[in-house]
Amino acid sequence: MTKEDLSGTSYTLGILSIIFGILSPLAGLVLGIIGVNFSKKQKTGLSVKALKLSKIGIVISIIVLIIAIVLTVFSIIKGVDSGVTFPI
Repeated sequence: MTKEDLSGTSYTLGILSIIFGILSPLAGLVLGIIGVNFSKKQKTGLSVKALKLSKIGIVISIIVLIIAIVLTVFSIIKGVDSGVTFPI
């Protein structure tokens, strides 16, 4: 595998970390960390862009994960009783 292949791979992982950071934050976090590790091995222009994308994906993943945890804890503490009942 050449260095250009790793640059393309890290760029793809950076994009996927942003997408999965919104949909599945744990997967986005893992992909972002792997993308950062791959992009630090090269110093090409594409790897610099990949590093930025991976860092953005990590930040988005952490923010979404924290929001999900807070909402889960809040719903456990307060309860999810909305008062709406559906007839069966």
